[in-house]
Amino acid sequence: MTINVTRSYLGNKDKFKRYVDSIYASNWLTNHGPLAIALEERLKDYLGVRNIVLTSNGTLALQIAYRALGLSGAAVTTPFSFVATASSLEWQGIRPVFADIDEATWTLDPAQIEARIDHETRAIVATHVFGNPCDVERIAQLARLYHLKVVYDGAHAFGVRHQGESVFNWGDVSTLSFHATKLFHTIEGGAIVTNDDELAARIRLLCNFGIVDTDQIDGPGINAKLNEVCAAMGLCILDDLDAILEQRAEIAHRYERTLGEHFDLQRAQPGSQRNHGYFPLALRDEAQLLCVRAALNGQDINPRRYFYPSLDTLDYLQPQAPQPRSRALSDRVLCLPIYPGLPRGVQERIIRTLVREATGARATAVSLYRPLSTALDALRAPAAGVELKQSC
Repeated sequence: MTINVTRSYLGNKDKFKRYVDSIYASNWLTNHGPLAIALEERLKDYLGVRNIVLTSNGTLALQIAYRALGLSGAAVTTPFSFVATASSLEWQGIRPVFADIDEATWTLDPAQIEARIDHETRAIVATHVFGNPCDVERIAQLARLYHLKVVYDGAHAFGVRHQGESVFNWGDVSTLSFHATKLFHTIEGGAIVTNDDELAARIRLLCNFGIVDTDQIDGPGINAKLNEVCAAMGLCILDDLDAILEQRAEIAHRYERTLGEHFDLQRAQPGSQRNHGYFPLALRDEAQLLCVRAALNGQDINPRRYFYPSLDTLDYLQPQAPQPRSRALSDRVLCLPIYPGLPRGVQERIIRTLVREATGARATAVSLYRPLSTALDALRAPAAGVELKQSC
């Protein structure tokens, strides 16, 4: 079985079936059904936020946020993020202007943001990278100084706290992704968080075609509602979230203890609490990254280059000033498998492979990457062994 960078947590099957039975009983599948409403209320309480609006995915959450804020012109954003952060701006006719990242935290560098602000800038769109909060205090200062809106892409930041409260309480809007790969998910889904009640009401209209009621349409909108089956999955997983976070933290701390002295790890933003949704590390260079990935792939372990490539290199977003820190980091970062139920033996194999590469140790493909007891099996598949040996 291939070990991927993550594995979707599915929760208790019997509990999920009971929710599905309630859907069959009510015949209410979507359009703000009782399960979606219950999930919103529970998420508000769990996250400690004033308003949360569920959406059908995290990319629509970004697009609706820009629309609700009335953004146009340009937005300063990060090149080190998932492509949706920038492509959603382009999709909405807002020009993404990339600013470089902090070399330690990997989030937008406020000094670089300020250098990229001009007369067309209307917003700062920043990502809490791998759940590590941005320098939200300094970004708030810039927003006040230049009269800008602030949108945080919090797709990785579910449950993250900064200075004792939800990181989603900073900025005008924060968006979330509840995709199946996230530590909290609804199969597909997302959400928008804001402390502004009027803005939250506008967002709700935009998510439902602009419909106020059966006799009134307020303006243009789209369909971004979360359905009841997805909400049911979210309710199941929310029940288990403390255990999910605990198991992820245990794996992350093991990686940190064993790999921290050999590789560059992301520095936590002071005053923040992480959720360990991902475990990224930066290797020496791209050549070492490719070597390590090939070695792990040879053991049916599939880490991920994430985020790659640096978004300032994408053709359809040009012209852009090169962002050297983001480009250099993007070439070196690899996310390791981390999820509840990841076998301890697999964790140890990942660690051994990385440490051996870091310390320059070499061995034959069979002896280095496979237990002695399976050497005969390895010899029956020489192509895989040859590939590993050549890669490293």
